[in-house]
Amino acid sequence: MEPKLELLKIDCLGKQLRLEGSLAGWQQLFWDNTLVSQKEASVDNGGLKVHVFELTHHSSPLATESGEQAIAMTENKIQVRLETDLVWQPFRLDYCLLQDDKIIDQGRRTEKDIERQTPETPIVKQQKLSMVGLASLGFKLLKSAKVIKVVLAGASVAAYSWLFSFQFALALIACLVFHEYGHIRAMKYFGMKTKGIYLIPFMGGLALSDEKINTRWQDVVISIMGPTFGLLMSIASLIAYHATGNVFFAGLAAFNALLNLFNLLPILPLDGGHILKSISFSMNSIMGLVACAAGAAFGVYISYTLGLALLGFLLLIGSLEIIFEWRTRHQSHLLPLDRYGQIFSVIWYLLTVGALVGIIWHLAGTGDDMLSLPLQILRS
Repeated sequence: MEPKLELLKIDCLGKQLRLEGSLAGWQQLFWDNTLVSQKEASVDNGGLKVHVFELTHHSSPLATESGEQAIAMTENKIQVRLETDLVWQPFRLDYCLLQDDKIIDQGRRTEKDIERQTPETPIVKQQKLSMVGLASLGFKLLKSAKVIKVVLAGASVAAYSWLFSFQFALALIACLVFHEYGHIRAMKYFGMKTKGIYLIPFMGGLALSDEKINTRWQDVVISIMGPTFGLLMSIASLIAYHATGNVFFAGLAAFNALLNLFNLLPILPLDGGHILKSISFSMNSIMGLVACAAGAAFGVYISYTLGLALLGFLLLIGSLEIIFEWRTRHQSHLLPLDRYGQIFSVIWYLLTVGALVGIIWHLAGTGDDMLSLPLQILRS
């Protein structure tokens, strides 16, 4: 199994020196994309490790006083040694690079450096043009022209207008877009390139990025920022309701809170499921599997009790995600949360859930039948 997490990438004698590793203890060192040293998995997955390799330097042929070239080139052996001291939680990597016992580079990397790095990507071979290639190119062109986004947004408005009303559909779309914008802002905070927001009829929305995350903390922040932005929208609507007395703002606050509360259910692939997965798998793989499986069982109960067929479809996708996470647990490229990160994530999650429930509870106390509906759903 090849390690996936890029621990270090520095310059060494004009070429790239890259160290990759995993929580299982694997380490591989590449110089100019060539494997030069590796360490097998071990119980001690951190601490001091030393990688040593040799490079051959060919010197230029020497010329004699008469102008004749020397018979052969000379070869010089250069010994390179990389010493690392690795601590996983909280992540810290101290490194020292030596050439023939002389220090040529040293430094320290932390979780912030891992979050900002761009992982090394393999070179993609050019393929001949084919019908499949032309179809793929056409789809990319459609995406770049934002046609797909417009079509999906129009289909979402039409679908929700058919189920409810045009005014309600616009309000629901606004809630979804503001929620997904929270994910986009979090991605941009971590320096990730985004593809924008895609609205999917009856499914909600998706905030997509061109890049992959490097840490569990990124997964938590990106996942919870959607409901956090939703909470801010409900608070703003609640303030507008008390300022104007317009029941529309009260309805918007209540149903938006319910929508974001549903998204925080600890069920994959919902935002709450991703938060649960990142916290539990940061503890250990067994805890992660048990927690995610319990979340899936809870989802089955809710789906059966409320008759939500759509949730059942989401549970199928979530189950595949759990299986994939478990099978690749020793190869994960994601830096786990430390103890403080786990505690902070739990507190952030509970405060967001509590605030959303509080808004629903407050508006249900107005005596309006429509505003009490979200609370009735929660009680069921």
